[in-house]
Amino acid sequence: MALDGKLLARARAKLADIHEANLQEQENRLRRIYLRIPEIESIDAQLRLHMTELVRITISRDDNLKLRLEELEKENLELQARRAELIVGNGYAEDWLEPIYSCPECRDTGYIEGKVCSCLRRLYNKELTEELGVLLRSGDECFDNFDLSLYGETRFAMEFVFNTCRTYANEFSKNSMNMLFQGGTGLGKTFLSACIARVVAEKGFSVCYDTAVSALEAFEMRKFARDAEAAEAASIKVSRMLDCDLMILDDLGTEMTTSVSVSALYTLINTRLVNGKTTIISTNLSDEELKKRYTPQICSRIDGEFTKLPFVGQDIRKIKKEI
Repeated sequence: MALDGKLLARARAKLADIHEANLQEQENRLRRIYLRIPEIESIDAQLRLHMTELVRITISRDDNLKLRLEELEKENLELQARRAELIVGNGYAEDWLEPIYSCPECRDTGYIEGKVCSCLRRLYNKELTEELGVLLRSGDECFDNFDLSLYGETRFAMEFVFNTCRTYANEFSKNSMNMLFQGGTGLGKTFLSACIARVVAEKGFSVCYDTAVSALEAFEMRKFARDAEAAEAASIKVSRMLDCDLMILDDLGTEMTTSVSVSALYTLINTRLVNGKTTIISTNLSDEELKKRYTPQICSRIDGEFTKLPFVGQDIRKIKKEI
């Protein structure tokens, strides 16, 4: 997946903040240990002098260069051994004063041999999720806030739905199945979709979460917008939706059905299937309503490639108002 420069810059800035915090912690440790064990500060000063001396004699091409290098190496090893002895002897871990890295693989640079490290990729994916996750910003979308007691006689069935969604989120991988959340209005499809999105994003995967109206409109804008800037923004959004690890398309069926929207929906579903990307679709439409509204090609892919999860019960929004 080609990375968006703007989001990558934000991810790199966050990684730089992490690196700076680690440097600050390392300096704090050094100050604390110097106060407690002054000899370590003295040893570090001697080691720095040795480095200066090493540079000087190397540049001067001293006739006794080899001998002096051997002497410096021996003195350095003795000083380092004494330093380690003092650190451990005073109850600290042996690596207490070593550089601190949140990612040992890339040492918080974000790159390994010119390629993006997984740590930077995770930060990038979080930026991507925040960029498109307009439905995730109410702040309460987590599994602990899902109230099964509101479902009355259908609680048993909805408990199965809830447990399926939570397990799916916790065990999500790039091989996870596609899912169709199907049922009437106000049964928790959007809420549980958002819960999944939060957990999956926190695991470091890229997640795009948008309504069918907004998502399919982006395809139309990309193709027909007269304003170049709007077309470019729509094109970036479409690329993200096609490429992200998990695409959640909410409220399918609320968009206006046109040849353009149907074509866009087919492109979104089919492209992601071909590329092995995972998609969750939620809809209030029944199977028959889906067949009446969309092409056989779209319905065939949904029937054949998506696991259906039925949401049942009464509109919990109305129930909450009555409580």
